[in-house]
Amino acid sequence: METLMSHNPSHRSSLCSFHYLRRDSIISHFLLISTSIFLVILSCLVFLDAFGVFQLHPLLRLGYLSFSSMPKQSAVVEEGCDYSNGRWVYDEDYQGLHYKEDCPFLDPGFRCQQNGRKDLDYQKWRWQPFGCDLPKFNARDLLERSRNGRFVFAGDSIGRNQWESLICMLSQAVSNSSAIYEINGNPITKHKGYLAIKFEEFNCSIEYYRDPYLVAVGRPPKNSSEDIQRAVRVDHLHWFSTKWRNSDVLVFNAGHWWTADKTKNQGTFFQEGGAVNMTMDTKSAFKKSLQTWKHWVFQKVDIQKSYVFFRSYSSVHFNGTWNEGGTCHDNRQPQTNSTRLEAEPWHNEIIHDTIKQMKHVSENVIFLNITYLTEFRNDGHPSLHREPGTPEPIIEDCSHWCLPGVPDAWNEILYAHLLSSGYRIRRQRDEGRLNV
Repeated sequence: METLMSHNPSHRSSLCSFHYLRRDSIISHFLLISTSIFLVILSCLVFLDAFGVFQLHPLLRLGYLSFSSMPKQSAVVEEGCDYSNGRWVYDEDYQGLHYKEDCPFLDPGFRCQQNGRKDLDYQKWRWQPFGCDLPKFNARDLLERSRNGRFVFAGDSIGRNQWESLICMLSQAVSNSSAIYEINGNPITKHKGYLAIKFEEFNCSIEYYRDPYLVAVGRPPKNSSEDIQRAVRVDHLHWFSTKWRNSDVLVFNAGHWWTADKTKNQGTFFQEGGAVNMTMDTKSAFKKSLQTWKHWVFQKVDIQKSYVFFRSYSSVHFNGTWNEGGTCHDNRQPQTNSTRLEAEPWHNEIIHDTIKQMKHVSENVIFLNITYLTEFRNDGHPSLHREPGTPEPIIEDCSHWCLPGVPDAWNEILYAHLLSSGYRIRRQRDEGRLNV
């Protein structure tokens, strides 16, 4: 019987059909069970994330917000620590740890208490990396390491936010306040394109250059279209760059002005060579500008001795858009649910890739990754608490940061990177100024 059946084509066909149907059924059941198990696990993780027990967001967001390219760690800082990935911890002792709002080097627009903000909890949140600790910021130590040196901050007004924060953090190590001053006697204000604070005892300057695009911006070439009001020259760095050379630490930032609203929609287009390219989009132009910046660093900066940082995008928290009534004044606590954070800013990918290209030459070129930690801090902006004289109706400021505040954490991370890189230690040891 078996022999006859085996030679019967129709019967063989039915057996094959049964075989494949059974296999398909098994595969379908396996996929169904696997999907169900995955969904159950994912639901549990989301539930735990909502209560702060487990951080789901870093697993879902494999971009640049949570992870950074770290230089080789030294014994000064914990080995392999990723300072960009962590959580905000409420700490009553953190408020005023570095400085207070009466620091004379703060722009009026960042003095949120003086401008009417009553809640102070935004000053009591400390950034805690996962699996390690940030080294305690030591202002005296950083000034000693920077003796006879220069810090340069170049970028937009968010960069000025960080610059002012660092100056006030460092000023706590100097008892004679008159020994800290702006070199040209200028007030600390957003209306100045260049400011430099001198720490006389250490012969150290901390400088700020307002340069939102980093590259040159000016009139378009002759005979350009009437639609072109200004031209961003993506292949020429800003003339300020002549003043950035011979610095010990350079901290750059860009991104907030690289939007359609602040370029093409206002008649600002991109120029390469002698002509404006009206079809070049903002993302392509930003990428070209960073290549221009990269070549300048390679040509004009000794990156075996100097430290070059490019800070990632600082998050904004307008409930809407900045120029159409966007608000953030109702936020009084940081965001705790990481699944509600904004999408990855496209600027970060370009910045990260550019730094990655440069690190093959020197480990002293560092991606200062602060985006992920700022995403949570929707409570840290001036919002309605603008400086006196701000015209009515007030446009809320949900881009900049109250000081003391979030940028202090950026500078703690900056300090940690410098420690891990052995910043100025060898020079100090040679001069006999460091006890080791």
